[in-house]
Amino acid sequence: MFPERFSNLPEYAFPRLRKLLDVHAPGGPVVHMTIGEPRHAFPAWVGDVIADSLEGFGRYPPNEGTPEMQTAIARWIARRYGVTVSADRQITPLNGTREGLFNACLALCPETKGGKKPVVLMPNPFYQVYAVAALAVGAEPVYVPATAETGDLPDYASLPPEILDRTAIAYICSPANPQGAVADEGWWKTLIALAERHDFQIFADECYSELYRDRPPPGALEVADRVGAHPERVVIFHSLSKRSNMPGLRAGFAAGGPESVARMKQLRNYAGAPLPMPLQAVATRAWSDETHVEENRALYRAKYAIADAIFGDVPGYQPPQAGFFLWLPVADGEAAALKLWQETGVRVLPGAYLARAVDGVTPGADRIRVAMVAEQDEMRDGLTRLRACLYG
Repeated sequence: MFPERFSNLPEYAFPRLRKLLDVHAPGGPVVHMTIGEPRHAFPAWVGDVIADSLEGFGRYPPNEGTPEMQTAIARWIARRYGVTVSADRQITPLNGTREGLFNACLALCPETKGGKKPVVLMPNPFYQVYAVAALAVGAEPVYVPATAETGDLPDYASLPPEILDRTAIAYICSPANPQGAVADEGWWKTLIALAERHDFQIFADECYSELYRDRPPPGALEVADRVGAHPERVVIFHSLSKRSNMPGLRAGFAAGGPESVARMKQLRNYAGAPLPMPLQAVATRAWSDETHVEENRALYRAKYAIADAIFGDVPGYQPPQAGFFLWLPVADGEAAALKLWQETGVRVLPGAYLARAVDGVTPGADRIRVAMVAEQDEMRDGLTRLRACLYG
């Protein structure tokens, strides 16, 4: 009666976490460090922009976005990556990146590749929508370890040629969730060359791109443009959730080759939910303003320094290069998360909840993911309790 392709999906991470923790009382004042929901203040002008645009709630919003928002996004891509894209032919708005990362697979994954079942590559651990998107289109998800041994990024080039020849799409998150690793230009060049050789598309999930320590991470579209890759080779995904502290706005975009974007827009005409006009006005302003982003980045840089001071002498601690997660080594992620909750009230996510077991090995089973999203004093308190509880 129901499709079998989703029958083997494990339970989603956060309901699973609630079952692990919520049957026990917290051992202290609760500090939530599980969900990557930014808690810094969003720009003060948001309310004024919405108020000035209220009449827009009385109209159906354009599915492709207002010309003003399209132009603002195209100009941001040009400023950030030095790449010129067509505002109306190479950009599609999204209700956050999750929608785009899923629907792009529906719109762009072929039914067969070389006469065989297509493969969708993804890092392991990973953002769970990648796997569900692959299963939704009947593709074979291939989980590629992204561990300390591989620089916390997947080594797609190590896969057998028969897998690469069947590959239709490769997902990659840089800066990486959960590890905070950054794909440098050389890494991108290697992946793009591999994609050109085996003719697959790269879906670059770059939603953490504006939170970094020192240098802005290079982008997939930027490197693809520089090396002269096929114009349809890369699709990038961005949102205002982390960059602008507006996860509830549900405003993002995808950008890529005109044929890919046209196919995504066509699917979105039938299955998408256009962003209301007042929210498009907020997004237009947000993509046009860097002051609030620089202020936000400074807050995260201060948090990196706090984390480094607390965990710097912990064996195996890797300071995140970007993003806002700590990926901390423990003996057993589930046991550590439960101990931490019962003894301190600090709530973190076991790393295994973000991964799949392959050949009996679950990358991240010996890690916990800690979201540094709380205000500094609360975060410092939570990390200090965590350090004392798990590392002595």
